[in-house]
Amino acid sequence: MPDSIETTLASALSDSTSIGQVLIRRIAGDRFALCHRDDGPGDTLKDFRKPEDAIEIARYDDDGNYRPLKTAPNLQHGWRLELVNLRELRRAIDHFYPGRLSALARWKANGIAMTTLRETLNRQSGMYRVAAKISDEQIDDLVGCFCKSNGGCLRTILWKRDEIGSPASSRLPPEKFEPAYDQAGCGDHAIPLLCPEACNLLVAECRKVVKGESNAA
Repeated sequence: MPDSIETTLASALSDSTSIGQVLIRRIAGDRFALCHRDDGPGDTLKDFRKPEDAIEIARYDDDGNYRPLKTAPNLQHGWRLELVNLRELRRAIDHFYPGRLSALARWKANGIAMTTLRETLNRQSGMYRVAAKISDEQIDDLVGCFCKSNGGCLRTILWKRDEIGSPASSRLPPEKFEPAYDQAGCGDHAIPLLCPEACNLLVAECRKVVKGESNAA
C-alpha cells in the first residue's frame, strides 16, 4: 500500500510531469520513462533500468565534475531511465533530489517546519560557529547569488532570514519563494523542490564570507 510520500507523488503526476531538470513520462501501464528536460526525441540517450542508476546519473555534470548540490541546475544530459512502477519512480527521484519528496509530502499535509537562516547559523558549532557573525547585508548578497535558480539552486525557498520574517534575500525575484513557479525556467507546471531550511553548503559559504574566503558575489 502506498505511503504518504508515494500518494503525494502519484497525485502530482500526469502523462508528462517535471521535477527539477527531470522529465517524467508515463508510458505503457504503470511504467515511467525519465530523461533530462532538455533532451529531445531525436537525441541519442543512454538507457538505464534501475532506480539506483539515478545515483550515478546525478553524480556528475556534463563535464564530469562532481555535483555536491543535487538541486543545482547542472544535471547531466544524454540518459533515459525506464522504471516499472511508482515505487521505483519514488526511489529514483530520491536519488536525483534527496529528501525533496518527503518535504513535499509534509508541506502538502501542512506539517513542514521552517527554520530561519539565523536559527540555523546560531546552532552551528566547531569551525562553523563563526558563520553566525555574517551580517544581514552579507546574507542578502550571498543568498542572492548562491541560491538563485539560474546557476545556483532549483529549490523554492520557504525559510526566512530571521525571526521577524525578513526575506532570505532582496536580490531574489518573488517567484523564488513561490512553489507553483517552475524554478528550471521552462514555464511548465512542475513538482516543486522545497527548501524549508538552509542547506549545509549555504552554511559553509556563510562561514567563508565571514572569514573573507568566499568568491560568491
